[in-house]
Amino acid sequence: MYSESDLAGAVEAGAISREAAEALRNHVAESRAAPAVDEEHFKLLTGFNDIFVAIATVLMLVAVGRIGAYFADLLYGGDNEAHQIGVGVTVAGFAVAATSWLLGEYFTRRRRMALPSILLLLAFVGGIAAGVAGLFTANWGWLTEQLHIPDTDLGHRQYGAGAAAIVAITTAVGAWVHWKRFMVPITVAAATAAVIGLAVALVLALVPDAIHWINPILLGAGVLVFAFAMRWDVSDLERRTRRSDVAFWLHLAAAPLIAHPIFQMLGVLSGDISGATAGIVIALYIGFALVALAVDRRALLVSSLVYVLAAMYTLFRTTGNVELSASLTALVIGSALLTLSAFWHPMRRAVVGLLGGIGESLPPTQQPALA
Repeated sequence: MYSESDLAGAVEAGAISREAAEALRNHVAESRAAPAVDEEHFKLLTGFNDIFVAIATVLMLVAVGRIGAYFADLLYGGDNEAHQIGVGVTVAGFAVAATSWLLGEYFTRRRRMALPSILLLLAFVGGIAAGVAGLFTANWGWLTEQLHIPDTDLGHRQYGAGAAAIVAITTAVGAWVHWKRFMVPITVAAATAAVIGLAVALVLALVPDAIHWINPILLGAGVLVFAFAMRWDVSDLERRTRRSDVAFWLHLAAAPLIAHPIFQMLGVLSGDISGATAGIVIALYIGFALVALAVDRRALLVSSLVYVLAAMYTLFRTTGNVELSASLTALVIGSALLTLSAFWHPMRRAVVGLLGGIGESLPPTQQPALA
């Protein structure tokens, strides 16, 4: 399977002409009755070998982490349980990060394998985060003494928030270095998530009472990530380069940051909700659907699906259909999503048409003509 970025690369390399590439895109769009951008392509598999290598990679990284933790326990273990755990996590994390980088030199940089590259990137940034976090855990007592942090709940929260901020900074820097070397599209989303974690940790460190406002803070962060994703999207409206793949992962990161705080503030998952609240949830989901149609991204719909399922389930229960409420919920939501998928293109064309001039800054609703 070849992606749009592969096709664009073939044109740049002179393997095929630009006219031939455009003709192929037009043919595929005509056969599927939708522009190529509506398919929302992103490269996850280049072949079954990706799955084979991914399984072997996971086994190897897990083994490296366990072996690193084992030898760390033998060499640095002691009576202090926190120190022992911290040292083990540190060695395991950095061992996994180093192994991921070395494997990336072949499977990502040379072979350009999609799924293994994603796993190796996640293992690299996760290993760095775990390694740095382990250092703070191993040296908890010494650091709190040196920094004169009081042994209180407030002091522990401040220490934890400060440690989280440093972990986030290190992870973001590691993700940036990985991006400069390997250019894996998900890297930008990983770095952005680390920056969001840094910002939240700093806010909580400086203003501990901000924990009570965590949902609005996360919602604001989600809106910023969504805007950042749109910036990448706007730079490649026809979705033919790696920039579109970067935008896809950023939208996937932004969606839960937007959906979860909103529905959490409405109390959707805290217990039984009223019929009025359920109606608000469904109305919000319709609003999310309109946004998804406009920007031609489905991540927001997927991230908020669990909440609308809970709301619809409540509505059916309040009408007396207790025994069939779950089945009716699945039937209604499944039918709605399938209808949306089947008529995505005409519905999107209608939504974009209502936006006037703003629609020119969104992905096209028609397949671009052959140059």
